[in-house]
Amino acid sequence: MVDDNTTTAGKRDSIFRRLYVGTGAFDVVGKRKRWYLFFGALVLVCIASMGIKGFNFGIDFEGGTQIQLPANGKNGQITEQQAKDVFAEALGRSADEAQKVGSGASSTIQLRSDTLDAAEVSKIKEALFRDLGPIGSNGQPSVQAISDSAVSASWGGEISRQALIALGVFLLAVTLFLALYFDTRMAAAALISLLHDIVVTAGVYSLIGFEVTPATVIGLLTILGFSLYDTVVVFDKVRENTRGLLGLTRRTFGEAANLALNQTLMRSFNTALIAMLPILGLLVVGYVLLGSGTLQDLALVQLTGTLVGVLSSVALATPLLVDLKMRDPKFRQQADRVAARRANQARKAAERDDDFDPNDEDALAAELRKEKAYAAAASVPARNQKAHKGRPSGKRKR
Repeated sequence: MVDDNTTTAGKRDSIFRRLYVGTGAFDVVGKRKRWYLFFGALVLVCIASMGIKGFNFGIDFEGGTQIQLPANGKNGQITEQQAKDVFAEALGRSADEAQKVGSGASSTIQLRSDTLDAAEVSKIKEALFRDLGPIGSNGQPSVQAISDSAVSASWGGEISRQALIALGVFLLAVTLFLALYFDTRMAAAALISLLHDIVVTAGVYSLIGFEVTPATVIGLLTILGFSLYDTVVVFDKVRENTRGLLGLTRRTFGEAANLALNQTLMRSFNTALIAMLPILGLLVVGYVLLGSGTLQDLALVQLTGTLVGVLSSVALATPLLVDLKMRDPKFRQQADRVAARRANQARKAAERDDDFDPNDEDALAAELRKEKAYAAAASVPARNQKAHKGRPSGKRKR
């Protein structure tokens, strides 16, 4: 009697082994309708959040006034809440945001609000100096240690415009490259997957409420290359597996594409893991050591985009490619021939009272070798025997 635990462990071992060697452990393409429902629901949620909730734009997009003071005060460390309380008491309204930047003796507190006039800024500085006593460079409480800056919303808008131009040029160049290197259907599937990554990454920022800064916009552009790279790797394997497929009856295009997907699955996961390690390093350095800032903004958008990109390249781009390819009558006819051949083999096996598996790799491998041999023989042009008919070897008759 076989132990259930041993059997379960063997099955699990087999699944992981097949996943590692890429022999088709997961039927992603065959279950593509489920993935379409998942991705469709995800995109709808993200679009709804962007339309209803909107984005948490930073001061660079909204404009306003930023006041900065050292986190070391006359009574010890100054917290963000203490600074916000003093701000609210001085002006009668709260600051939009307060955050700590940096660590140790060089850390600072940043207060952001809507645009303030000179009298309001002076009033806040006096209140912060009186109540918190920020320590200046001379080691004593100093009002000069408190600085202010006015930020115009036009700068953030200019960054956004330049980013949209760069995105348009990028998508145009990618479309031309994929159409020339692969074909138009692969280019369409890759672009749809790429647009999905942009929408979902932006939607995650809207849902969670991450602050959108110019660094976020720049980081969003950097993730497009990673997403496209992973998709191109899978498509290259699909093209390799489907070369000469129309003349064979072993697998349909969807089955060959699913095999290619499994063969590159571990590579996709490993690439994403290696890519996320430096991103996590940036996030730790940007948040834990330096506080909120540009590094944190870059790391957040890149981490989100990397996770979304690897998921879409595996479970969205290839299924889309299969559906686009199966619109071609040639691939539909080839799929019908595959089904007819398998039905014929199953019928013959049933007549012999034999167990036949149309998906058996060994049996199909033997038939594939026969098909390739026949195809190679058919591709060699036959010699014109009539030209030599009646002509004996040796000298010609005079």
